[in-house]
Formats: sequence, C-alpha cells, structure tokens
Amino acid sequence: MKIKNNIVNLACTGLVGLALPVTAFSAEFEVSGKVGVEQRYFDEKGQFNEQLSHGQASIFIEPELYWSWNNGNDSLTFKPFYRKDQHDDERTHGDIRELSYIHASDNWELRAGIRKEFWGVTEFQHLVDVINQTDTVEDFDGEDKLGQLMLNFSMVQDFGIIDIYVLPGFRERTFAGSEGRLRGPLTVNTENVSYESSDEEKHIDFALRWSHSIGAFDIGSYWFHGTNREPILTPVMVGNKLVLNQYYNQMDQFGLDVQATIDDWLWKFETIYRNTEEDDFWAAQAGFEYSFVGVFDSNTDLGLLVEYGWDSRGDGDNGSMGAAIQNDLFFGSRLAFNDMQSSEVLFGFGADLDHNAFSFVLEANRRFGESFKASLDVRLFQSTSSTDLLYSIKDDDHLQLGIEYYF
Repeated sequence: MKIKNNIVNLACTGLVGLALPVTAFSAEFEVSGKVGVEQRYFDEKGQFNEQLSHGQASIFIEPELYWSWNNGNDSLTFKPFYRKDQHDDERTHGDIRELSYIHASDNWELRAGIRKEFWGVTEFQHLVDVINQTDTVEDFDGEDKLGQLMLNFSMVQDFGIIDIYVLPGFRERTFAGSEGRLRGPLTVNTENVSYESSDEEKHIDFALRWSHSIGAFDIGSYWFHGTNREPILTPVMVGNKLVLNQYYNQMDQFGLDVQATIDDWLWKFETIYRNTEEDDFWAAQAGFEYSFVGVFDSNTDLGLLVEYGWDSRGDGDNGSMGAAIQNDLFFGSRLAFNDMQSSEVLFGFGADLDHNAFSFVLEANRRFGESFKASLDVRLFQSTSSTDLLYSIKDDDHLQLGIEYYF
C-alpha cells in the first residue's frame, strides 16, 4: 500500500510539473474583423475627362488575427486590408494595416513591426499626426492611414511617457486614378517618384515624443526627422499626357498637442513647426467642444464643436506652396444616443475665410443586431475661386451608404 501511495504521489507530482510550463506558456488566439460594402452616389458628373459619372460601389475586408501569451505580456497582431472598387483602379488596393509584436513590462513596452500610431486632439484637422502615411483613396478627410514599419520603445516615468520611434522604410501617398472622383484636373503619376534623400524610400526616419497628464491637461510634444509625408506635386509631360510627379523632401517637424477637460468643456489645441529645404512654416488648429448631457431628459448627449485653423503659408498666392487650411473656421455637432445600437451622428461645416469656399460633412452610424453596422456619409463642397483647393472637387458632392458585418 505504501509503495502504491508513493507511485500515486510521484505521478501527481509529475503531472503538476508538466502542467506548470503548459500554463506558463498558454496562449490565446482570436480571429475577428469586418467585411463591408459601400455605395457612393455623386450628384453631378465629374469636372474632368474620364471621371466616373454618378455611382461608385466597392467592397472591402479587414480581418484581424490576435495571439497573446505570457499572461498577456506578449502579443502578435495581424490586420490586412483589401478594397475592390467598381471604377477606380487606384482605389482597388491592399495594405497591411498592422503586423506587430508587443512586449509589455511594468514600466516599458517594446513594439515592433507594421503599426498605426495616431496623435492629435482636434476634430477637423490633425496637424500633429505625422507617423503614418495618408491613404487618400479611402476618403477625402485624411482619417485613413497606411501601415508603417516601426520599432517603438515606450517608457513610463513619473514625469510622463517617453516614446522613441525608428521608422525604416517610407510609404508613398495614395491618389485617385483617372476615373476616380475627389481629385484635381491632373492625375498623380505613381510610377516616377523622386526623393531629396539618396536613400529614397529606404530612408530611416526618427521620432521622439513626450506625453503626460497634469491635472485637467493632457499634453504631448514631439520631434520628427525624416521624409515628409506630404509630396510636392509638379506637372510634367509623360508621353502626350500632362500628369503630376511626386517629390518627397526631408523635414524636421516639432509638434505640440494639448487637451484640457474642465467640467463639460473640452479645450483642444494643436500646433506644428516644419522646416524643409524649400520652406518653413507654422500651423495651428484650436477650438473647444461643449457637451450637454441628457438633453431633453433623454439618454442623448449633445456636443457642440468650434475650431479655427491657421497656416503661415497662406493660400500660396505669392508663388509659394499654399495650405489646404490656412484661415478656416469650423462648426460642428456630435450626437451620441447612448442606446443599445450605439447610434451616433456627427456633422460639421467649414468656411474658408479667404475665399468663397465651404464644405459640409455628415457621418451617421447605427448597429443592427449583434454583427451588422450601417453608416451614412454626406460630403458637400462649394467654391468659386480657382486658386482654392476645394475648387477642383466642387462638383463632387456625394452620399455614401455602407453596410459592415463584424465577425
């Protein structure tokens, strides 16, 4: 009996010993994502030859694979993206939005791979958001970004969070093709791209950012050194066709963003200083959002937004390269219904104070059931000045309806 008990105890000890490393290295694997269809309808025909007329449909898929282990301290995320557009070949495109490894410790994190990093606090323009390249063919508002290869070391200190970024490799901006809408009179040549740096798209960029919360204030500041995400577009003849060639210069950019939460007020401010071989300038975006909680004795919250954008380059009338937002005023409102369907509505109105130019945007979305979400977007543009950047898309007013399925 004693021998038998010893064998049982030894077996149990062995099983426990085997179980411990299995538990220590246990992993969690999740698959999620979304697939959707979008339909755009343009009220008028395009201004330029070859542009699609009224309807533009597309489908997209964005799965996400997430794997974590070591009690969640280590994780791997893979998020590819692909869109197929009915008319615009340039809008038919794929991208790896994220393929990154993260290791988290008590007071530091290491993040490596392809990632998206967002900076900014204002609603209508994100001046300080500089890490990722803009995916212009996705939408006109610049909210969509391409994945960026990076190595990011983040340290949590008493005086704030310090982030160091090493960014090997550069992504060119996407542009609508000849059949696409929301573009200028000349299409952008994606085949012949030039750079100031001899390393071209292989140039290694750097960024250093500090962020901290002090009472009601959330503050962030940074320095970025590397390839400018905004290309200089120059008209050239390619064969018998006039197109725009892209040139990417080097830049140093310093940025500051501040948000103050005081009662029902959100005060927001962003500013940058950019220095390049061709130019140097200041730009700022500032405003506030005031929230009315539970309007009309309901669950709905109403936010009122006001912002002003300024750029020292002006509109470029003196021969220099102008800015899209150089002296502009924005008004908007955000409705959060706080219902089971997560219904939200955001609309805004922008006015260029130097030109007779206006824009209107409406974004509404609502969830249906457990897996579906419907969205409605409206974009309206008006401009009478040929020197204004909105003039080239003044006939591109459109409505977009989207249905997404989440899995």
